[in-house]
Amino acid sequence: MPINIQNIINQLEAKLTAADSNTSSNESLRLINLIEQINGSGGILEYQFPNQLPPVDSAQIGKLAYVRETDFYYDSSGLLGHFPKYYFAANDSDGWSEFDMNAKLNADSDYQAYIASLSSSAGGAGPSWVFQGTVSGYTSGGQVAAPTYAASNIIDKFAFAADGNATDVGDLTQVRFAATGQSSTVSGYTSGGQAPAILNTIDKFPFAADANATDVGDLTVARYRPAGQSSETSGYTSGGVGAAIFDVIDKFPFAADANATDVGDLTAARYWGAGQSSTVSGYTSGGTPPSSNVIEKFSFASDGNSTDVGDLTAVRNGSGGQSSAVSGYTSGGMGPPITNIIDKFAFASDGNATDVGDLTSTRYGSAGQSSTTSGYNSGGATPATTNIIDKFPFATDGNATDVGDITVVRELVAGQQV
Repeated sequence: MPINIQNIINQLEAKLTAADSNTSSNESLRLINLIEQINGSGGILEYQFPNQLPPVDSAQIGKLAYVRETDFYYDSSGLLGHFPKYYFAANDSDGWSEFDMNAKLNADSDYQAYIASLSSSAGGAGPSWVFQGTVSGYTSGGQVAAPTYAASNIIDKFAFAADGNATDVGDLTQVRFAATGQSSTVSGYTSGGQAPAILNTIDKFPFAADANATDVGDLTVARYRPAGQSSETSGYTSGGVGAAIFDVIDKFPFAADANATDVGDLTAARYWGAGQSSTVSGYTSGGTPPSSNVIEKFSFASDGNSTDVGDLTAVRNGSGGQSSAVSGYTSGGMGPPITNIIDKFAFASDGNATDVGDLTSTRYGSAGQSSTTSGYNSGGATPATTNIIDKFPFATDGNATDVGDITVVRELVAGQQV
């Protein structure tokens, strides 16, 4: 594989190896975005740790490998980070050799032209939008505990800056459970669900002020237990169950209130998968029937079907979905059995997930929220219905901690963030 295809990786190495608290998050996101563009059409090999590099044989000769975590560093805030490194397989006798991307590409004229073209197409300074929030997480709708198991219309909000309980800040247009959530920069969306009638409603509520939701459109088909994803401009609702089990990927605009359109299909009809979002792709992980471990991906840039890009560590459905700038997370769920596992998979290259931690308890039917630094998992059933808000770090793999409660014990909830 010619190295020139990998020229953009130099940008990521230059920033990540010098990363500290002063590093621009927009610049890092831009580089990750460009990396993903390349990897979507072939890419480099990627591994979490150096000991995962495969033996060099004819299949690896000429390839470049990116290892995410090698040496450690601490930034000015005392947070632990990892230096990435690159390795090149020149021949099968020398094995993997550490590759100095900067030295190689600083003198490469092809590199300069390539970076210029990609930087221009990606907006130069990087994406103005990121999926992760900086202010608050939201938990909407759901089903309360026994004995009533009644559907709820509550919109709860909890702060990212300080751990604590949620507050009730508004109502959906109707009670519902088993809906899914999407987030623009200004509004939260709750789509589909059951109340007990199966719904196609798309609700929208504002982030700037605590207020009730309004009905702003319809999905193409009524369904509950779908997965939700968000791009900069659109919300997506994938899969679900209603009159049938669906493979439909619906898309609705953020800029104007409108109905969704069917823009593609999942790899199979399934419901109760978890949704994740990178800057360029939507992901659906897990689901049923039968209980699945599939991680599939669809493009935000062009409408189309999803593709199978990896596997979770175990089959599961009813999980919460979270997204950092570089990885998707699938937390909790049931196979059976009910699990507390937090799985992580990379956005930059297709591949399987790894088990990186545990929730504070086993649960399913919870909502996922994402800040720029942490994943959150709120509500759910353990199997007893719970009000717990769990939080786990993105910077290092580790277990979740219980940081607060939603206002009412409930499961089958939807999550949003700003």
